[in-house]
Amino acid sequence: MDSGQRFTGKVAIVTGAASGIGYATAIRLAAEGAAVYGADIVQPQADNAGGIQWRDLDVADERGWKSLVEEILQAHTRIDVLVNNAGLVGSYDSITDIDLADWHRIIGVNQTGVFLGMRTVAPSMLHQGRGAIVNVSSIWGLVGAPGVAAYQASKGAVTLMTKNASATWATQGIRVNSVHPGLITTPLTDSQDQAISAELVAKTPMGRAGRADEVADAIAYLASDGASYITGAQLVVDGGFTNV
Repeated sequence: MDSGQRFTGKVAIVTGAASGIGYATAIRLAAEGAAVYGADIVQPQADNAGGIQWRDLDVADERGWKSLVEEILQAHTRIDVLVNNAGLVGSYDSITDIDLADWHRIIGVNQTGVFLGMRTVAPSMLHQGRGAIVNVSSIWGLVGAPGVAAYQASKGAVTLMTKNASATWATQGIRVNSVHPGLITTPLTDSQDQAISAELVAKTPMGRAGRADEVADAIAYLASDGASYITGAQLVVDGGFTNV
């Protein structure tokens, strides 16, 4: 979908940007004029991402966040868009079965990483009186599923942190929304048991997995001025899965 140059002159951070949804989002924002900082703990999956500044970032590390934000503000004096996308499944175990170390690792990336992103970037947005934050949750942040206890807990927290932040900053120019992908073809889902993916596709009314660029389109919309009266929303991108 060609939406022109909605982000010309704007500065954006995208976490988990090296592959999948994050990579597609970084490409989308850059193509529409943004100065994009793609943050991840690994290198990007391809080398054709023109105009994107790649930075190493463990989203669970507050010092890393502070260093990145300071660098960007020194270079551009502003941050207009934050996309908190970094995440991992990590474990398919239930509450009684999951190893505690796995629990803390998943919560650290999926939940604390989003918290630190908002906590670190928001002051600059508050200073400039505007900004857009998009947090990537999941359909499992809206409805229940067996197993995946830590993933569900973290994504549910992202959903409500988004609502909390949107209510807190609504009169101060910062919009905060969440996107909830269903099964999307990415390296993350490619690595899981394909029987799980097949079952999800079978239960999806559209009869297929989604593409990363389809989620990136949704994220870009919420981050754009075209969504200027939308905050605290949950935009579900799941081929109808949660509607049945």
